[in-house]
Amino acid sequence: MLAKTYSAAVLGVDAYAIEVEVNTTGEGEFSAVSIVGLPDAAIKESRDRVRSAIVNSGYSQPQGLILVNLAPADIKKEGASYDLPIALGILAADGHLDREKLSRTAVIGELALDGSVRAVKGALPIALTLSRMDKVDALLVPSANAEEAALAAAGRIPVYQINYLSEAIDFLRGALFCPHQANIKSYSESRTDSWRQPDFCEVKGQAMAKRALEIAATGGHNTLMIGPPGTGKSMLAQRLPGILPEMNLDETIETSKIHSILGLLSSGKPLLNSRPFRAPHHTVSDAGLLGGGRNPIPGEISLAHNGVLFLDELPEFKRNVLEVLRQPLESGEVIVSRAAGSFTFPANFILVAAMNPCPCGHYNNPKQTCRCNSSQINRYRAKISGPLLDRIDIHVEVAQLDQNELMAAPTGETSEQIRARVVRAREIQQMRYHGTGIYCNALMGPRELQTFCRLNRENQTLLRHAIQSYNLSARAYDRILRVARTIADIAGSADIAEEHLFEAINYRTLDQSYW
Repeated sequence: MLAKTYSAAVLGVDAYAIEVEVNTTGEGEFSAVSIVGLPDAAIKESRDRVRSAIVNSGYSQPQGLILVNLAPADIKKEGASYDLPIALGILAADGHLDREKLSRTAVIGELALDGSVRAVKGALPIALTLSRMDKVDALLVPSANAEEAALAAAGRIPVYQINYLSEAIDFLRGALFCPHQANIKSYSESRTDSWRQPDFCEVKGQAMAKRALEIAATGGHNTLMIGPPGTGKSMLAQRLPGILPEMNLDETIETSKIHSILGLLSSGKPLLNSRPFRAPHHTVSDAGLLGGGRNPIPGEISLAHNGVLFLDELPEFKRNVLEVLRQPLESGEVIVSRAAGSFTFPANFILVAAMNPCPCGHYNNPKQTCRCNSSQINRYRAKISGPLLDRIDIHVEVAQLDQNELMAAPTGETSEQIRARVVRAREIQQMRYHGTGIYCNALMGPRELQTFCRLNRENQTLLRHAIQSYNLSARAYDRILRVARTIADIAGSADIAEEHLFEAINYRTLDQSYW
């Protein structure tokens, strides 16, 4: 007999429906299971898990050949999420379950040998896809994935949490189950405990670096901090997410989907409601940063989507790893090409990089003697290519504190106070770019630059002089205008004034003294 149900697979950052067909012959003395449809090793091993789970749930696997087809057959299937649908398909094909009801049900879940159902990766994008199918009336998911699946389904179809194979059998036999309820509005609101977040008021001194990060948060600008070791570069970067505006619902779902695919969401926190902060170690590979693999999965820069990517000790990263950042810094997405096809991952993040001015860290430091010779310094800085440096909007020096600043109590503004200004300026930008798909100044294109960054004659002369003096590129020119527009928004100015432009230019001069 033939039975079928629906499941799903993840490809890139999206899911697509999989039809699980099971046919039993009932002929022969032994039971044999054959799985077709380009399954990977984990799916092929499901034959043994499914057999044990069926037996330990009080049933027997039918005799003869059992053929399982995962359609469409030309796409590679990976993972153990097909265990539960295969087991239910076998039981339905053997006459134990209502085949019609199963054909209107979507199922995901990994089976343990005792019949219990384990969590799977990617439940959020899977639920998003399956809940939009007209052929599906219900979705059965592992209990640990129920909350994120229910939030993704958003009431389009009922989601039922399953702890054991026997519970799924009871459901398909007509037993009453209450669908899992989730209030998506409660997760779209900020639930971050402010007292647990690192606060800018804990940072002593460094007024210029704080100002630069406020501008970065307001306009979405990439930032490079240069300074001796121990000056607070990492401390400053860790506090940047705390002054960014809260994510809206679309950003929350989009960001959580990426983390769900990699199994980084917990059952107690099915949606990310605070902006991600990713700080990969400098030994990360280009695939680990960009994403990749035979069936490509997102990397660190996609995990930082809608948040902050912090690269500490920037010159210690491999050159080829840093160079892969150039495309996503421009386009806000990552394109990974493989023989199986091309995969696009979202990667719209604020890059914050930190580095020492030289290998020992004390070049041009009046309080410490530099131990590096000129060739070592040049070789160290040469690891940062010109095209990559040109894509970083703000360059700021983080100086070493003197003993009085170090011993004094912190007196700076709190993250909440800074964030209030950031949110006000972001609201100005949202009104300015309404209907364009742009939400911050860093995303302005040539047309928006001409419209919203007009300069009077005096400011044009100032910028022309800066271009000649510092030999700035066309990209640097555009980025100065974007940063100046952000500074004007913080000040509440409709036009870019001379002091706004001068400050923006100042953030592009530091590389002239180091490179």
